[in-house]
Formats: sequence, structure tokens, C-alpha cells
Amino acid sequence: MELRDYIRILHKNWVIILVLTVAGGVAGAAYSFLQDPKYQSTTQLYVSVRSEGAATGDLVQGTTFARQIVASYVDVVNTALVLDPVIQELGLDMTAAQLSTQVSASAPLNTVMIDITATDTDPEQAAAIADATAASLTSAVQTTLEQPATPDAASPVQVTTVQPAVVPTEPSSPNALLNIALGTLLGLAIGIGIGVLRTVLDTRVRTLHDIEQLTTAPLLGGIAYDPSAQKRPLIVHADPRSPRAESFRSLRTNLQFLNIEGGPRSFVVSSAGPGEGKSTTTANLAIALAETGARVALVDGDLRLPRVADYMGIEGGVGLTDVLIGRVELADALQKWGRGQLFVLTSGPVPPNPSELLGSVAMDHVLAALTEHFDYVLIDAPPLLLVTDAAVLSKKTRGVILVAASGKTNKHDLTGAIRSLETAGGQLLGLVVTMLPTRGPDSYGYGAYTYGSTHDADGTKTTSGKQRKSAKARKRTKTPA
Repeated sequence: MELRDYIRILHKNWVIILVLTVAGGVAGAAYSFLQDPKYQSTTQLYVSVRSEGAATGDLVQGTTFARQIVASYVDVVNTALVLDPVIQELGLDMTAAQLSTQVSASAPLNTVMIDITATDTDPEQAAAIADATAASLTSAVQTTLEQPATPDAASPVQVTTVQPAVVPTEPSSPNALLNIALGTLLGLAIGIGIGVLRTVLDTRVRTLHDIEQLTTAPLLGGIAYDPSAQKRPLIVHADPRSPRAESFRSLRTNLQFLNIEGGPRSFVVSSAGPGEGKSTTTANLAIALAETGARVALVDGDLRLPRVADYMGIEGGVGLTDVLIGRVELADALQKWGRGQLFVLTSGPVPPNPSELLGSVAMDHVLAALTEHFDYVLIDAPPLLLVTDAAVLSKKTRGVILVAASGKTNKHDLTGAIRSLETAGGQLLGLVVTMLPTRGPDSYGYGAYTYGSTHDADGTKTTSGKQRKSAKARKRTKTPA
């Protein structure tokens, strides 16, 4: 993954990340609020070895011994030997094991100091436990652990309280600010993790970059999503000045460069699955090609679920199937559309054997006649993964233009369609991505600068200069120049 992929993940999942981050902070605050405040108080002891009248060397040895023995005294603090007297003195209703969870001891490195810390919900009780534990440890060391040589003699180890416990005024826990910070960071990490997981598990095509990662075939164009596409599928005819119409013209230009080596300009337009915009793409591309003055034949090769006749607004009762079975002549089945040189050959009646008809010798004769009399022949074919019709037609034409819908086409389906085409011996000429979002992290800048006169809805002619467009369009449009 590149840096732009991570930025896209943050941009795409910012709502989830923000919600979980805030939720984590709120959870930390709620945890702090629900916890009983606890107070800590510390008593500090000093451990030394008696050396009355001893030489300097004895003092050094005594200090070294004290440092070594301090660690053992720290471990003794949480034993019953020390805590049982504390329970009796303070009248606590608990065992030594329970009290040990409230008492801790530590010794700073290379010192003879012992810090005894007591924790309790009552600040005065915390100070009392700390002092009582210190006194009990002192007694245990001097009378039991380090017994004097004779009953009247003093213990060789002396434990002195240098800092008695002080009643705390502020609770030591919960630390609200720390809990809120930790909760916020945890929520942020979970949000980012979910965003990354969603991206990794998302198998649908989202951007043009996804297409580039799946195949080395050229990307011929990107068509933005139009919520009103069902109402006006022929956008090049209905709104020729719109940025979406310009996208089809860019596709037209790229298609013209596919025929640099010469040969028949017959192309099959298909997709991996249904509902990805292949029929509208074929129809709009045919209109855009006809705008240049070229003679274009638009053939509805989808003999199972034809759409071209409905989109073009013409009668589809007589068409390709009639020509293939010899019922109608090709010239009689072609219908002129619009003011240019665009002719439409509808599918005609739905036959029981579409694949056999499309793979027949009669279909070869039809394609030969069309490529002889027309500059471009565009065939709208069924999806590649559902039936073999498109694969059959691909071997009779220049190749296949594969349409994929952003947010709908599955990456595995797209790669499967490409493999199916390769297995059949067809050639993949390029891909067109439709339904690209115009907003959000996956947005595609499809607008274009327009210069010249346009017409309003009432027919009034207006002149406009540059109109705003997204800078992404220049970067992502791959129109050869």
C-alpha cells in the first residue's frame, strides 16, 4: 500500500474513526467516574547497621551489608509477620492476604531506604496503615529477623522512620486525564484498524487505481456516476455540453488510437456482470463517434436481454436475429438514428440459441458487411461471466472493451472475466470504469474546462468562459495527445 492508499483509508473512514475516538475518550471518562477514588500515603524508613566505636572499614562493611539486606526486608513487608500486627492494631476486618493488596514496598537502587505505600479509599486510613506497617516492620526486624546476641543487647540492624505518612488530600486514582487519553488513543487505533480491515476485505472496484492493479490492459476512460442516468441514458445527445458527455468524447478519442495499426474497427463492449453500464456506454460512445462525421453501426448483440432499442427510442421488433436466419436483409434491418451517420441494428426477437447464432457463419457475413460499409462497428454483448456470447464475438472482431462499475464490480469477477476472455482467444483492448463517485475519497474529477457557447434549458444562448473542474481530471484522464 502506498501513502495515498492510507490517506484514502483515513478519508473514507473518517466518520468511523472519529466516532470510535470520541467513544474511547467517553469510555475513559466514564470509567474514571465510576471508580471509587483511592488515596496513597507513604512512610520512608532508613536501615543501618550498629557500629559503635567501629573503624572506618567496619562502617563501610556495615553499609554494604545494609544495602544487601534491604531487598529482603522489602519482601517481608507483605508477609503475615508484618501485616497481622497491623490488622490487630487498627482493628481491620480483613486478612493479611487481603491487606497485602493495599500495601507495597520498594527500595531505591543503591540506597538503604525503604518506601512503604498504603492505598485505601479513606485518606486517613491510608496514612494509618502506612505508619502501622512501618512500625510493624521495624519491630519484626529488630526483634525477630535480626535478634540481638544477648537478651539485653540491641539488634545489630536498626530501622528508623525518617518520613512518616502524611494524610493525602488528592486521590491517586483514578487518573481521569490519563484514562481519557488512553481511551482516546485506543478508540483511534481501533477506528484505524477497522478502516484498514474494511479496505483489505473490500473486493469491489472503487477507483481507477484498483483497475491498474488488476490488469495491464490500458484504461480507456472513466465515466462518473449520474443519478439521473436511468431517465436520460443518452447523455451525449441529451446534454452534450455536460462534463459526463465529455467523458464519452475522451473515451472516443482513446478508442480511435486503438486502431493505429489499421484493420477492421469492430469492437465488442461487455462487462463481467449485469448492471455495470455497458449498454449505455456503448450507445453514448456510438453517438460520440458519429459526431465526428464517421459512419457508425451500433449492434445490439445481447440476444438474451436487449437494451439498445429502448435506450435509442426505436422499434426493436426486427433486428439481428432476423438477419442471421435470413428473414430480413441487413440493409433493411439497419435503422438510421439522429442527424449523423449512426445506424442501429437492434437484437430482434429473442432466439432460443443465442450463442450458436452469434458464432455462425451468417454472423461472419454480417460483420464483414458492416466493417466494409462503416468506419466503426460497436457491438453491445452480454456479460462475460454469465454466458459465452461475448467471448464468441471477441474472436470475430478487433477485441473487447470491458466495462467495470465502481462500487459494484467485484475484483474477482473482473479478473475472472479477463481470464475467460483470454481462454476463448479474444483480445482485451482496454477497460472503462463507470459509476465513478464525484464526491468523497473515491471521487473522480470528471469535469472539464468548457469554452464557447452553451444553451440554457429555455434555449437561450449564453457564452461562458472557463468553468470549474476538479484537478483530478487532468491527472487521471489518459487521453493520448
